[in-house]
Amino acid sequence: MTTLDHCAETTHSAARPVNAMRLVTYLANVIQAWKNRRAFYRLGEMTDTELADIGLTRADLHVAVDLPFTGDPTVRLRSIRQVRSENIETMARRVA
Repeated sequence: MTTLDHCAETTHSAARPVNAMRLVTYLANVIQAWKNRRAFYRLGEMTDTELADIGLTRADLHVAVDLPFTGDPTVRLRSIRQVRSENIETMARRVA
């Protein structure tokens, strides 16, 4: 066996765990996205008052639902709520 044969054999066998880990990570991300989608759809069952209590509006749900399946709508809702919160704080400082 030459050095090149040994090197190629080692590289090929070392790639197996990496590929398996990528598959496990991908499946974990798909499962997490599915769970977050289920939680997102439960938000749609809430009243407008309940949504306002957590800093969201019904329109925010319509914006986040347009993401592709691989996109996480809860991440989009979190960023919408954070921007709105920062804007409210900025406006409150101007008034005070």
